[in-house]
Amino acid sequence: MLQVRKAADRGVAEHGWLSSRHTFSFAGYRDPHQVGFSDLRVINEDRVAPGQGFGTHPHSDMEIFSYVLEGALAHSDSMGTGSKILPGDVQLMSAGTGVTHSEFNGSDDEPVHFLQIWIMPAHSGGKPVYQQQHFSEADKRGRLRLIISPDGQDGSLRIQQDTRIYAGLFDGDESATLTLDKDRHAYVHVARGSVALNGEKLEAGDGVRMRKPETLTLGGGKDAEVLVFDLRPHELPQMP
Repeated sequence: MLQVRKAADRGVAEHGWLSSRHTFSFAGYRDPHQVGFSDLRVINEDRVAPGQGFGTHPHSDMEIFSYVLEGALAHSDSMGTGSKILPGDVQLMSAGTGVTHSEFNGSDDEPVHFLQIWIMPAHSGGKPVYQQQHFSEADKRGRLRLIISPDGQDGSLRIQQDTRIYAGLFDGDESATLTLDKDRHAYVHVARGSVALNGEKLEAGDGVRMRKPETLTLGGGKDAEVLVFDLRPHELPQMP
């Protein structure tokens, strides 16, 4: 069964320099029915004004990845990493025992539009690790390209959790089917455009929980960019 979360139902945060939409409870947005799904804790869709951003702040025991849709995101951290993240790039930071970092719009003229996603690690502690890799449009066109996995399969970035994440681009007759292992959960997020998931029409910002789906089929897209999360069959307790 598909449990659809419409884009318009997400939490809203407007700070002038930052316009954010929260799929799950985050910061001042609290919804007892939206606390995450399996090990997936945060999907924030952020638009940051030119020259603005998130100052240096700490994280620990969290797998954090950024996926830029438009513009450029400038990253700096206490591991000595300094990088610019562009569309097609996937950045993954395993915070481990603790790391501080900042994220700013890398342009003084254009806004940056990106997703920041948090996933709980399998174990606490560990040495902080930074990874970044580019996946071209051709890698994702009309297919689901594995971009993050626990074992680095097919050149994907390595995450500290039993989670696999796929990215795909779909337009017109392009389609792809993903078969999951028995009893897995899945979460699908439409980053932009529109697409059909197992026949259900979805728009930009929509998300879908799927419990034990076994097969996912995406198609009928219109300028669609989609992320698919293959997750453990783990349920979160509800907030009081």
